[in-house]
Amino acid sequence: MKASAALAPALRDAARVVARVAAGTSLNVALDAAAAVAEPGSRAALIDLTHGTLRAYGRVQARVRALSKRGQPQPAVEALLWCALQALDSGRYQPYTVVDQAVRACGMLEAWNAKGYVNALLRAYLRDRPAIDAQLASDAEARHQHPQWWIERLRKAYPAQWEDILAQGNVHPPMALRVNARRASRDDVRARLEAQASPARPVGTHGLLLERPLPVERLPGFAAGEVSVQDLGAQRAAACLDLAAGQRVLDACAAPGGKAAHILETAEVALTALDESASRLARLERNFERLGLSADVRTADASVLDAWWDGRPFDRILADVPCTASGVARRYPDLKWLRRSSDVDAFARRQAALLDALWRVLGPGGKLLYVTCSLFPEENEAVTGDFLARAAGAARLPLPDAQAAQWLPDAEHDGFYYALIHKTD
Repeated sequence: MKASAALAPALRDAARVVARVAAGTSLNVALDAAAAVAEPGSRAALIDLTHGTLRAYGRVQARVRALSKRGQPQPAVEALLWCALQALDSGRYQPYTVVDQAVRACGMLEAWNAKGYVNALLRAYLRDRPAIDAQLASDAEARHQHPQWWIERLRKAYPAQWEDILAQGNVHPPMALRVNARRASRDDVRARLEAQASPARPVGTHGLLLERPLPVERLPGFAAGEVSVQDLGAQRAAACLDLAAGQRVLDACAAPGGKAAHILETAEVALTALDESASRLARLERNFERLGLSADVRTADASVLDAWWDGRPFDRILADVPCTASGVARRYPDLKWLRRSSDVDAFARRQAALLDALWRVLGPGGKLLYVTCSLFPEENEAVTGDFLARAAGAARLPLPDAQAAQWLPDAEHDGFYYALIHKTD
């Protein structure tokens, strides 16, 4: 266990970040703001506390509600308690250290009148933890660490698997690499990983699944463009597009560019990469430069054809459409708490509009691959089923990798949905 005099400032900064997330700010934005004023060397503890607290958000919220005798505290103090409870649960610190440092953090937050309250609540939790957790056993949000509406949607869609899916949403995600076949062999990259005591095993055509995550700077060949970090579920796209040399290919929602890069690493095609976000496309272009790849990159809304299409049809289209990202939520611990149930239908409407527009630019005999990183059928089978019913000449094909359309998150990959649609005329 750590005994850390630096825990108080880390708790203060984490409380500020988590309070902003609770008010609707994304974790990345809140972390960037905190990093600008944080003490040197505190970022690792800050990320550990914020990510851990948000993964356990449903549980720590319920514990504070159960323990508080004075109603809801002010937001910064409430967030401090959430973070302190997570620090206690982590086992990284002595309990007395967490209590002492949380009280100190109250002063750093200028919440001096809350010191006694924070001290009493945390000590009550340490004294009555088994009883408190038994009391919360019937609270679905506390138990499963997901919003109630999310739980209910998964329970309905996956009656035999929903609890396993929720459990996967609360763990650290796996780390997989994609080897750039133009610059390196998978066996060579794997051997270099083994040489630095970082075991990995081959999965799929170009993938390596790491036994333990590594910082990017420790990945052999990363700077030279030999490998990229990409989930194995996302690596299905290039294989399922049925690529061949000379094809004209569109990646309609391309940024930050992992799937687009894999397409170019796989086949000699002419790729157009679109995205609405100029800043995200800048990341794509940096990735392409590192990997030695090139494409026609444009900032545009793929559904507004007059803004970007030159009238020439495409042979293949990757429609990796905006979605709730429910299949990758464990990578973004704030996401499930910022989403709303109404977002599912809003994304489905946007997905349908994109499909209708992209169908117009796909040539006869062409294939469109519809992809989401969602688990909700309303964004997946419902969207593709409705499209197939209304689109002339649309026929669904088996996926070339012979895998299921819907992948659920597990120890190897995140959750993704794939549907391949053929334009017969």
